[in-house]
Amino acid sequence: QIFNQHNAEAPNLEQAFHRMAQMESNLDHDVSWFLLPSYWAKMVVALISFLCFANSYDGDFVFDDSEAIINNKDLRAETPLGDLWYHDFWGSKLSSNTSHKSYRPLTVLTFRINYLFAGGFYPVGFHVINIILHCTISVLMVDVFSILLGGLQFSNKGRRLNLAPKSSLLAALLFAVHPVHTECMYKMPEDMACFILTDKEGHTFSVFWVLVSVILGAIAMLCKEQGITILGLNAVFDALVINKINLLELIRKLLYKDKSLENAGLLRKGLLFRITLLMCGGASILYIRWRIMGTGPPAFTEVDNPASFADSLFVRAINYNYYYSLNAWLLLCPWWLCFDWSMGCIPLIKSVSDWRIIALAALWFCLIGLICQALCSEDSHKRRILTLGLGFLIIPFLPASNLFFRVGFVIAERVIYLPSIGYCILFTYGFSLLSKQAKKKKILAVAVLGILLINAMRCALRSSQWRSEEQLFRSALSVCPLNAKVHYNVGKNLADKGNQSAAIKYYREAVRLNPKYVHAMNNLGNILKERNELHEAEELLSLAVQIQPDFAAAWMNLGIVQNSLRRFEEAEQSYWTAIKHRKKYPDCYYNLGRLYADLNRHIDALNAWRNATVLKPEHSLAWNNMIILLDNTGNLAQAEAVGREALELIPNDHSLMFSLANVLGKSQKYKESEALFLKAIKANPNAASYHGNLAVLYHRWGNLDLAKKHYEVSLKLDPMAPGTKENYNLLRRKLEQLQKKGG
Repeated sequence: QIFNQHNAEAPNLEQAFHRMAQMESNLDHDVSWFLLPSYWAKMVVALISFLCFANSYDGDFVFDDSEAIINNKDLRAETPLGDLWYHDFWGSKLSSNTSHKSYRPLTVLTFRINYLFAGGFYPVGFHVINIILHCTISVLMVDVFSILLGGLQFSNKGRRLNLAPKSSLLAALLFAVHPVHTECMYKMPEDMACFILTDKEGHTFSVFWVLVSVILGAIAMLCKEQGITILGLNAVFDALVINKINLLELIRKLLYKDKSLENAGLLRKGLLFRITLLMCGGASILYIRWRIMGTGPPAFTEVDNPASFADSLFVRAINYNYYYSLNAWLLLCPWWLCFDWSMGCIPLIKSVSDWRIIALAALWFCLIGLICQALCSEDSHKRRILTLGLGFLIIPFLPASNLFFRVGFVIAERVIYLPSIGYCILFTYGFSLLSKQAKKKKILAVAVLGILLINAMRCALRSSQWRSEEQLFRSALSVCPLNAKVHYNVGKNLADKGNQSAAIKYYREAVRLNPKYVHAMNNLGNILKERNELHEAEELLSLAVQIQPDFAAAWMNLGIVQNSLRRFEEAEQSYWTAIKHRKKYPDCYYNLGRLYADLNRHIDALNAWRNATVLKPEHSLAWNNMIILLDNTGNLAQAEAVGREALELIPNDHSLMFSLANVLGKSQKYKESEALFLKAIKANPNAASYHGNLAVLYHRWGNLDLAKKHYEVSLKLDPMAPGTKENYNLLRRKLEQLQKKGG
């Protein structure tokens, strides 16, 4: 009789399978949320994620984009593509002691492609690609969350059943509008390109697909270090979603050496073999990466990550855990966001009497509670969702946890891009539990809608802050007022805009907050030098090189100040010390040449400037000084040769045209000199000296009317131009004499 019933129900096998899957996955039954077809759900997620960050498309390059993109030679066509595999993310050789060791050649390659297609450093292209990437990932998350929350079930025809459509839509929306993702919109390819590897839609899990997973993990790691964690997530996915392992039961069997481990699912369908394969693949990737890095860790300073330099293991452990709690808080309440959390932004916890210990206790209370529920709950569905949520929350965060190696930051919002997936899973599951208990489910749904709306508005606001350095740096003042780097960056931004008085205020505050902040001392010393406050500038720069003896830029600037104070021997020594610490330092050779010129050591000056142009062929000031010195010492032929060489390298530099035109005029090559003067004036029509010297040329040449015209233009632009008024008066007297003779 049972056999006959089974045969009678065979045509409805697919429907029965679907009902069984729905019985196991009842999450949507408790969730009071919108039910949309898969296509419309993805359209909604794409649209909302786009609207949140659309205002970032035409923002500037900000913060460390200058080093990662603008000053990164690996983006330029003249750099061989092969060099990308030997350089770090910033374009430095991995073998260098100063290398950051952040090996992301595929990310740099995407920057290079963007640079080539855009025809230069135009941020629009970079930001548009980031927005598209985030929208794409947010859309894919609809399917990913459907699998993670609803389980992986297939019909007898091999189609995946789209379980938990309401829950997956909510989780995907939470992910799409989370404000911590804003930083990734400006620094994204390396932070997001390592993601799209968890969406396993097939139901045949062969060794081939495990190997593909390892290869994709390796590719992800070439985008950003977090990519390696994809292999761990795949192992968790395989165990919990595909094999439906009960972790508590498995642990018990292992502890009691139960021989029925196969029944626990460990060996079922080759799970143990696949996990072993993933582990071996991950270990191989890490070993290769370690070899590429030069088998040495990156060099970070105490200001980058103060807790990691603490002598006490207790202080290190307690502060690491406090950092974890702050990261968790940013996921829960992403209101206080900052571009940089180092340099005293978060003072160290040094004793258990610090009230911030409460944050650690709260974090571990919640984690232990979730872990207990994930292991001990009798509801298999609850166990699976909580374990997956914790897995996605913790595993991608491990490279930033300081557990395996020291990292170069305290908190970085970009590194919780992937862990936010775990947060979205846990939030959605918590919402389903509340919905199940709540009598007024609509009020709860409205509250969640409010959270989504607030997050979306926060995304738009934060995106507007990331559009320019001024807004970004000033927004951090209220979040991290103790962060010396924030004050430094505000000061630097003001100095770049010419507001030196305001910049001094912020640089002084940066030095006050961090008395060993040598870069702030260097920049403050530079401004004071330009304002002729030489003695204070010397004190600051001397202190900077005392704190960091290999700080080449500070040595050079100290030399400039000492030169201005006419302490020439000390200045020369400072310049050579700078060159000792930075072999290829064209600006220092240029300033050394100026020192030698002041001392009338002309040959030494010319050699120094020649070194500057060898190291930096486009060094216009060094070329100009060589031409002028040779001109002033009567070496017109040599000056002409240097001028022509310079213009071949920098053909559009009007200052070089002007200097060479002066030399040619003295050599009585009037026609060629005139052409260069006119070309220089066309490039810079408001330079009084250009018109004045062209007038002198016409005066010598006998073109008196043209000479008169350019003298007048020069005096109009600069009435106090040296020598121009005298030459003009001489010309007027000569013209008057000619008129009298003609009359």
